[in-house]
Amino acid sequence: MILLQGLWENAWIALLLFIFVWIYSWAKGNLGSAKLAILFALIVVYLTFYSFPELVWIVVGIFLLATFGKEVIDKVNPFKERGIDAGFGG
Repeated sequence: MILLQGLWENAWIALLLFIFVWIYSWAKGNLGSAKLAILFALIVVYLTFYSFPELVWIVVGIFLLATFGKEVIDKVNPFKERGIDAGFGG
């Protein structure tokens, strides 16, 4: 049981670091300042992991949607077969 708890804590730390780097890289590109991006990423990670830990899974879902979403939406788009463009994204 102790081994399982240690693995869970290590997975939680790895997820925290991954999400921090992901938010930092996004914020640096959009905010333009590295210092402001670090501050933004720290605030978001603190609120997500320590204040509202159940929101971590929403962030993981957003990451998966951002990473694999376009391909999945293109595969399940029911309007594409009929030649109707649904107008998503512009």
